[in-house]
Amino acid sequence: MKKSFPLSRVYTLIEPGPVVMVSTALNGRPNVMTLAWHTMIDFEPPLVGCVISDRNYTFGILKKTGECVINIPTPDLGRKAVACGNISGRNADKFGRFGLTPVKASRVRAPLIDECYANLECKVADQRMAGRYNLFILEVIRAWIDPRVKNPGTLHHRGKDIFMLSGKTVRIPSRMK
Repeated sequence: MKKSFPLSRVYTLIEPGPVVMVSTALNGRPNVMTLAWHTMIDFEPPLVGCVISDRNYTFGILKKTGECVINIPTPDLGRKAVACGNISGRNADKFGRFGLTPVKASRVRAPLIDECYANLECKVADQRMAGRYNLFILEVIRAWIDPRVKNPGTLHHRGKDIFMLSGKTVRIPSRMK
């Protein structure tokens, strides 16, 4: 028999994707925050919806600059990703503090994080819902992967200090391409 589940914890059941690290830059100063509240919105062009709290330093930077990089770490960066999410970039250089390497992007001023296996350069496509729901729609305008990383694992947030590592890759026949 099933039992009632607290509404305040529903997010732990439907967390959509891997933990990512969103980098931004303002006046030449790079910043990074950790994010687990994102989802694909469309595929061509690739659009990603990201919920970034208006209390976060990144929220203001993203509204002002209209660009960022979604960096996708492997589980070995888990501790650094969580640490980046536990302090504000208002008063801290997170790249220096956590030993992350900023790399110049090709289409945006925000840096790529070299240690991440994939990096998505993004422009804000729509921020009309940012004021009410903290939701930004980002268009991926350039994507990078490290071809040396085969079958990268990802880290998935399950709430508070609970994380899940992506598991074995399987193929199930589908008509989707």
